[in-house]
Amino acid sequence: MAVSSAPGKVYLFGEHAVVYGEPAVPCAIERRARVEATQRSDSRVRVHAQDLYLNGFSVEYAGPADDRPTVATDQSVLDLGMRYIDGAIDRARDLADQPEVGLDVTVESDLPLGAGLGSSAAVVVAGIDATARELGLELDSEEVANHAYKVEHEVQNGEASRADTFCSATGGAAKVEGDSCETIDAPNLPFVVGYDGGTGNTGELVAGVRALREEYDFAASTVESIGDLVRRGEHALDAGDVDELGRLMDVNHGLLSALGVSARSLDAMVWAAREAGARGAKLTGSGGGGCIVALDETEDTPTALGYTPECERAFRAELDTEGVRREDG
Repeated sequence: MAVSSAPGKVYLFGEHAVVYGEPAVPCAIERRARVEATQRSDSRVRVHAQDLYLNGFSVEYAGPADDRPTVATDQSVLDLGMRYIDGAIDRARDLADQPEVGLDVTVESDLPLGAGLGSSAAVVVAGIDATARELGLELDSEEVANHAYKVEHEVQNGEASRADTFCSATGGAAKVEGDSCETIDAPNLPFVVGYDGGTGNTGELVAGVRALREEYDFAASTVESIGDLVRRGEHALDAGDVDELGRLMDVNHGLLSALGVSARSLDAMVWAAREAGARGAKLTGSGGGGCIVALDETEDTPTALGYTPECERAFRAELDTEGVRREDG
């Protein structure tokens, strides 16, 4: 048996623009996905997923990935959970040159699916690491990040960036620009996360920005402006200037809204955080529903979000300096 965990993330700046080679700064947070992998004596794969902010499900299958079993849960929910898990298992089996080996895999997560906190990246990173180790293959964190990116790239029809998987595999704060990924120094920022209970469809939202960018010059300029903002944010991060980071987060949210990826619930939470005195607030991830991130060292923002009808839950999220981690000793 091998057990690995990997952290989720929030974006300080740069989501969506990173798809077009602009820089982004994701930060790992201390909310994790855990994957346990145990080799079986037959060729079947059994996956048990729980604590994914949805009703847990168990499936068993032996056919091709598209051959979905019938289970007592919404099929779209099953597909959402399984595509990434399938990809991680298949990638690790191929890397270990054991494509037909059977496995029991259990997935647990503190991260809501599709909410902008990098849940899929965390599951894929932990899944590849645990499965590979169970099959006798040791990978370093950057190798795990690279293979996890390939899984996300395939599942998201070529629209994924390296940001989520790199940050999850290595931990801490990262700068991602095109194919270049590096960890960067960052203080333990006072993150507050608000969650509206919903999800966004990453593929559709990314495709929507692409269509807008191709049709309108101003949309392409907006994407470039996000890149410029990220570069200014790097200097503020180096200087530890939390007030400037907050101001830039506010602007970043406005630019993302202009690209059509915010939602009424996200805007309501952003404004609740700002009116409570947060240094800054913005959506995090692909948008369309899910989470916002704010900077506030006081209890004012969590309290305000708790009274905001659009917010299902709010919590603090410390910076997680550790990436993929072995949990089996």
